[in-house]
Amino acid sequence: MTTVRTATPSTARAINDRLALNLLLEQGPLTATELRDLTGLSRPTVADLLERLQRTGLVAVVGERGEQRRGPNARVYALVASRAHIAAFDVRSGGVSLVVADLAGHALATAEVPVQGEGGPDTAAAITATLRETARGAGVERLHTVAVGAPGLVDPGTGRLQSTGNLPGWHAELLAALRELPGTEVILENEVNLAGRAEHRVGAARDRDTFVLMWLGHSVGAAVMLDGRLRRGFSGGTGEICFLPVPGTVGLPRADSCEGGFHDLVGSAAICVLAREHGLPADPAGDAPAAEAVVRTAVATAGGQGEEGRAAGRFLDELAERIAIGAASVCVVLDPGCVVLGGEIGRAGGPELAGRVERRLARLSPLSTEVRAGTAGGGAVLAGAVLTAGDAVRRDLFGEP
Repeated sequence: MTTVRTATPSTARAINDRLALNLLLEQGPLTATELRDLTGLSRPTVADLLERLQRTGLVAVVGERGEQRRGPNARVYALVASRAHIAAFDVRSGGVSLVVADLAGHALATAEVPVQGEGGPDTAAAITATLRETARGAGVERLHTVAVGAPGLVDPGTGRLQSTGNLPGWHAELLAALRELPGTEVILENEVNLAGRAEHRVGAARDRDTFVLMWLGHSVGAAVMLDGRLRRGFSGGTGEICFLPVPGTVGLPRADSCEGGFHDLVGSAAICVLAREHGLPADPAGDAPAAEAVVRTAVATAGGQGEEGRAAGRFLDELAERIAIGAASVCVVLDPGCVVLGGEIGRAGGPELAGRVERRLARLSPLSTEVRAGTAGGGAVLAGAVLTAGDAVRRDLFGEP
């Protein structure tokens, strides 16, 4: 015998409140009539939930609209975005970028903190102090949640950061310092996973619940989204494709080094070497900005008249071939149907590079796979961190399941 359970009045109220709050978050200020039309709820139910949400400080009347511009039906209700505040971090070896935002995810203030070399004993304290100063400058005294994107493995069980390379010690020290902030939840996530979340929610994969983001920058990584869920794996290592053994390198990767893996084909230094082999100038620094610049120039030049245009085309063809090798290895295991190229290189290559990769991938894999250029931009990690922190706030304040 099957037992049919019905929602209790309190559960129904919570569901209706969440529905209304999410609509106000996504669509902006609405009248009670518009909320009724969008939710399908009755007039008394909407009136009750608006009164309830105003008492909690989550919703307020922000004006009136309509022909008469008076009376209950003309009132416009909005989410009180100042009800809670969040912060987001993009942590790199050379420093951090941070943003302070409101409940709706609107940026209120940003800051950059460069770190030289390995940093020093006061690096974490200085970054935390910058966060406090940035928040106070925006009129924010308390942060509800801070989301941090950092390179390395984030253990799903413990939330601890494990380096897969030579990350500076101040990364762990910063996390410890942030966790000392009173009344603030700190969420740690791999930075490529956050970029994948941004591409899913506001970028190139908004219409896809299953896809893989390939992050192409100084090194390479991947975010795996299957059926709308970000997959991290047993130890948090899903997507560490820089260690992927592939043909074309001079050796094999090791547990403590991705040298010899896919990293050696499409990391920024390898791209700069490849560019010079094709006669294209590339900054000897071989870092992500150098590789981004040479790819951007090649895209603009390819197809043009003369040897310069032909050399740029050959360079992009070989780069696409290399990227497709790693993409094929991922696709034949996961069959995501869509690969998004992100990071500095994916952004610089745009649709031109994505199209070349898609054509070469079609020759390597029997699985139909679309390749798209990422559109979340250079701030994809920060955007994903803001989304992640915002989700956490809504779970707390909206009672999200």
